[in-house]
Amino acid sequence: MSLDFHELPAREFDLLAAGGNGPAAIAALKRAQYSKHMLLLRGVADASGAPSHAAAYDLLARAQRQAPEAAASTVAHPSVGAWAHRTMRALRGEPVPADAAQAGPDLDGLAAVAGAAAIRAGLAAQIEVPVRDGRVVLPSLGIASLPQPPASLTHAPASPAQSATLRSTSAGAEIALAGTRVLIPADRHASAPGWQPLRPLLTAPFELLIDDGDPYRMPAAPDLIAVPDLAAWRPLFQDAVALLERRHQAVAAEVAALVKVVVPLGRPPHGQVSSSSPETFGAIALSAPVDTCSLAVTLTHEVQHVKLSALLDVLPLTRPDDGRRYYAPWREDPRPVSGLLQGAYAYLGVTSFWHRQRAASEEGTSRDAELLADSEFARWRSATAGVTEVLLTSGGLTSHGERFARGMAAALRACLREPVPDAAQRVAAAERDRHLARWQSAHGPIPAAR
Repeated sequence: MSLDFHELPAREFDLLAAGGNGPAAIAALKRAQYSKHMLLLRGVADASGAPSHAAAYDLLARAQRQAPEAAASTVAHPSVGAWAHRTMRALRGEPVPADAAQAGPDLDGLAAVAGAAAIRAGLAAQIEVPVRDGRVVLPSLGIASLPQPPASLTHAPASPAQSATLRSTSAGAEIALAGTRVLIPADRHASAPGWQPLRPLLTAPFELLIDDGDPYRMPAAPDLIAVPDLAAWRPLFQDAVALLERRHQAVAAEVAALVKVVVPLGRPPHGQVSSSSPETFGAIALSAPVDTCSLAVTLTHEVQHVKLSALLDVLPLTRPDDGRRYYAPWREDPRPVSGLLQGAYAYLGVTSFWHRQRAASEEGTSRDAELLADSEFARWRSATAGVTEVLLTSGGLTSHGERFARGMAAALRACLREPVPDAAQRVAAAERDRHLARWQSAHGPIPAAR
């Protein structure tokens, strides 16, 4: 494995700070994340020292040599990063979050990654893969369901985790255990008895997969669910993507390049919820979409988080947490500087979305739609500008972080110069005041930056 040093040229850094992208910046972030995954995988193999884990890493290396794109699709899969990161934390004796798939290091996950890469590459290979709760999870591919062993009638200590034999060829693959065989079709999206592939939500150019089974699919996300029927999701995603391509081309390009997996969440009482994690680059979690426009805003919001989290792996933008917490106009809880920066960057994207949306009003646009675009633009430009100023005076940013926040502030100043109808200003002010009153009722006066 060769190691690369990753950095972001000043021009691309400034483009990201202003909320925009550019193919060079996005490509640099993706390369850095791929290297991160490879380092973690190598770290797991080295820390284990077990022959079986060394053999798994060797199989992964063979897949990289013979079919680099297929292997890269496996290595870059979001849940691979979360599994490897948490396994390394456990190996170092660091606390593992309560939502982890298991408390200790999950070393055998390396075999599942290598097996998935071998299948995608069409290699002739055989490897033992872990079975948990009767399932073999192959990241980026799907889940094989196998019979579980009979429960022990004794009080003997629990036996080690089961393993099944995965055999792959250029024509397909199979997983065998205790006389049972599950065939994995060559078409990785095809179902088969005992085999549930990751289901495509959208296809080219927006290739999105639904992952509702991998235990590492979205760390710390509440209400993870399975989606039995995607018939209601697909048309809304298709329409949201069409809206982005029509009015928000730069965001559409970012989503196509950076978001590969959607993790379904339970529906909240009102609206829609979404989240992302630095551990699962390329994945976003969200509840059932409500309508086309709100889904387009959600994709815009979450891709900002994906970009910023990837950038933070290249350059530190915030200093260590000093315990201070601040008001965020989009949250019900006080936030540290790191969280404040994440939120402000996400809402810089939301502000820009509504800026473009209101500027691209088409013939026949309803007055309600115009009022929504104007009032959302007015609300979030002011809120985000205020938070960005707090960030700049907090003392919690590194020198790179200050440059980044200044770029954000410059983009927001341009938005603040835009005229907005009085009716929209009143709606925005009322929403602002309601949130502020609710927050102060729960937490007291807004803390000063210093």
